Amino acid sequence: MRLSKLVGERTKETPSDAKMKNHILLLRAGYMKQVANGIYSLTALGQKACLNIENIIREEMNLCEGQEVKFPVVMPKELWDMSGRYSAIGSEMVRFTDRANRPMLLGMTHEEAAVHLAKNWVNSYTQLPCMIYQIQTKFRDEPRSRGGLIRVREFTMKDAYSFHLSQDDLEDYYEVMFKAYERIYKRIGLGRNVISVKSDNGMFGGNMSHEFMYLNENGEDELVLCEHCDYRANQEVAECVYHNSIQEDVLPLEEVYTAEAKDIEEVSNYLKMSPKKCIKAVVFAIKGEQGSVVCFTRGDKEINETKLRRLCKKEVVPYDASNDDDFCAGNIGPKDLKAKNTKIFFDLSLKGLTNLVTGANKNQYHYVNFNIERDYGAVEYFDISKVKNGDPCPNCNKPLRVSNGIEIGNIFQLGTKYSKSMGMFVKTKDEQEINPIMGCYGIGVGRNLACVIEENSDENGICMPLSVAPYKIHIVPLRLDDENVASVSSKLYHDLQSRKIEVLIDDRDVMPGVKFADADLIGMPIRVLISPRSLQNNMVEIKLRKTGEIIMVEVQNALDKIIEIMSTNKEI
Repeated sequence: MRLSKLVGERTKETPSDAKMKNHILLLRAGYMKQVANGIYSLTALGQKACLNIENIIREEMNLCEGQEVKFPVVMPKELWDMSGRYSAIGSEMVRFTDRANRPMLLGMTHEEAAVHLAKNWVNSYTQLPCMIYQIQTKFRDEPRSRGGLIRVREFTMKDAYSFHLSQDDLEDYYEVMFKAYERIYKRIGLGRNVISVKSDNGMFGGNMSHEFMYLNENGEDELVLCEHCDYRANQEVAECVYHNSIQEDVLPLEEVYTAEAKDIEEVSNYLKMSPKKCIKAVVFAIKGEQGSVVCFTRGDKEINETKLRRLCKKEVVPYDASNDDDFCAGNIGPKDLKAKNTKIFFDLSLKGLTNLVTGANKNQYHYVNFNIERDYGAVEYFDISKVKNGDPCPNCNKPLRVSNGIEIGNIFQLGTKYSKSMGMFVKTKDEQEINPIMGCYGIGVGRNLACVIEENSDENGICMPLSVAPYKIHIVPLRLDDENVASVSSKLYHDLQSRKIEVLIDDRDVMPGVKFADADLIGMPIRVLISPRSLQNNMVEIKLRKTGEIIMVEVQNALDKIIEIMSTNKEI
């Protein structure tokens, strides 16, 4: 490809709305162009890079005996009614009616379509296990698109679905896919900073899941990690452990004046008490239902909404209690709480604590020396809080670390949630009919490209890994008006093409500084500089973009040297 013909603009200016490195560089280097919020067109640079990632994924899925299929982007409502997800999923799913007034939707995931395809055709134990996968466009109407390709509304994703006779068989295949994912991330240049963590199954259902996370300070996901053992979990499912063993005399309950102090910081400062001696009240509403949920936790903790959602088996959302006469906002406590239709949960962090501060359900007043069992009654405690830095590890009891990460893949053990609800059966060896047990496995292609650039870039631009680079070689001729430069450059360009090596040549009549800056920005892994000065000694300069290493080689050996570098140095 000649750079003069390449569609896409390279610019020095940083786009005003781009914050993350990948977003800035993908726009500045001309890999993509924004069409609408969370929707992008990819240029040849962006598309070829994504296709290279897709092909690596495809190779690994085929090694897992996957069968590539293609599901529709548009699906009828009835398909999702069978699983119950049409009404369960909110506004992030786009619904519409076709010209015959039939309710339809845009696919944001394809479990229903996978079962629909396999149903009736996969009907015997002799066909299992089997796995089908696709690489397909999806649409999810994200309310907060951000980070370029990190969080978008329209995206390309590989999603795979496996079918099994037994849980043991699913677990064996789950491990096969787990290892395939590790190979994929290593091959695209992300292996060092990718970890797997236990995660919440969310809208997919099932019993076990793992997310593959790229560690990055700008990631939206909070990860709970132990540096002393192998404990790793998403904050959504991370287990809280407490050692509340402080022994003290139980003191008489007192109602005290706390003026306008409302939140934990104000109350603890006013009473000169540690937040750990205070009870925090957090109120939630249940979507589509009357009433509320009140959670009580230790003053220094935060409620984990995902844990609470699993406990309630309801969709809970934060609730502004200041507009509700049933609550005395800022002074809410367990004792004499008179709110109607309210479910109350106590967090595990409060178990065993004595002489606490809590709201008196009365404006400007709190209780001190509140003891839950004495002053409220026997309660059951639940783990509904977030893990904090320094909390003890559930495995080894050493301090935990909370880090940020970007989800770049997930694998789920779905069980029979979809095969059962959609009436899919297979016959066992003894002629019994069972619902096959399913697994699903997803990877976002654009999101992985974004993380590749987060990982492989410097102050001058992108340092594209060889495996993902849209063009492997970037020829930079200086002084194309020089007949020797033009001849050597053209020959090398055509020789590389004849070897089916993707090559880009900068054939523009611009200053050398512009050519060098653009080459650094777009980041092809191997640069070949051809100039009148080097040709005086019958030499060309090969430069590795990532390391900056320079190799001088005779003109007649340039092609062989490039092929040698590509075959022996996969890390460039």
